[in-house]
Amino acid sequence: MHLLEIIILGIIQGLTEFIPVSSSGHLVIAQQLFSGASDHLYLEFINIGTLAALVVYFRRKIVTIVRDIVVNKKYKLALNILITAIPAGLIGFMLSNFIDSSAFFGSLVVVTVTLGVVGVVMVLLEHFPKASAVSDGEALSPKRALAIGLVQVFALIPGVSRSGSTIIAGRLAGLDPAAAAEYSFLASLPIMLGVTLKILVSDRHYLFANLGSLVIGNTAAFIAGMLAIGFLMKYLAGHSLAIFGWYRIGLAAVLALLLLLQ
Repeated sequence: MHLLEIIILGIIQGLTEFIPVSSSGHLVIAQQLFSGASDHLYLEFINIGTLAALVVYFRRKIVTIVRDIVVNKKYKLALNILITAIPAGLIGFMLSNFIDSSAFFGSLVVVTVTLGVVGVVMVLLEHFPKASAVSDGEALSPKRALAIGLVQVFALIPGVSRSGSTIIAGRLAGLDPAAAAEYSFLASLPIMLGVTLKILVSDRHYLFANLGSLVIGNTAAFIAGMLAIGFLMKYLAGHSLAIFGWYRIGLAAVLALLLLLQ
C-alpha cells in the first residue's frame, strides 16, 4: 500500500471505531476504492492503535476498576463488563476462520444494508421503550449487561458498528447516551485485547512483513481515536444518536445507487 492509503485507513479506523458509523464498513469501502479488495488481517492489526487510544483516554477509569477489584473488593462493574464481552468474544473466536475467509465480510452489499438498517434504528431510538433508568454501567443488572452483550454480537457483521450496537443496547437498558457510550467503550476492551493477542500470536509473520505500514497506520489510528472518543463523549452528553443514524442512511443510499449503476 502507498503511504497515503496507509494514513487514510488509519484515520478512518480511529474515527469510526468509536463514532458509531462502523469502522469495518468504512474500511471495507475505503479498501474497495483503493485496491478493489479488502485485507481483513490488516484491518485487525490497525485495531491496536484504537485499543491504545481507548486505554489512554480511560486510564483513570481503568485504574479505578482495578483498584476496586484489588483493594475495595468491589466487582460489580468488572463483572458486568465481562458478562457483556463474553457473547461477542466467544462467537467471534469460534467463527474467526470463517470471518477471515468469507467474502461476506468484505461485501459492499452487506455493508450497505447494515449501514441503512442500523441507521434507521438510531434515528428512531429515542421513540423506543426503554428499561428503568440506571446511572452507569455498574448499576446495570447482570441480565441487562448480558442483553447488551448479545446485541454486540451483531457487530461482527461489517457495517453494524461495535460502539453503535452497544450504545443502542445501553440506551434500551436504561443508560443515558453518555453513560451508554462510556460503558460501550469499557466493554469493548476485553474483546479488543483478545483480538490483539490472537493476531500477535497467530499472525506475527504478517506483522513482521508489514511492520512499517502497520506502525504508521496504528499511529494515525491512535491520534484519530483519541479525538473521536473525546468528541463523542462530549456530544452525547447533550444529544442523541440521530445525527449518526442520518449519516448512515445517507451513505447507504449513495452506496446502493453506486451498486445499482455498476
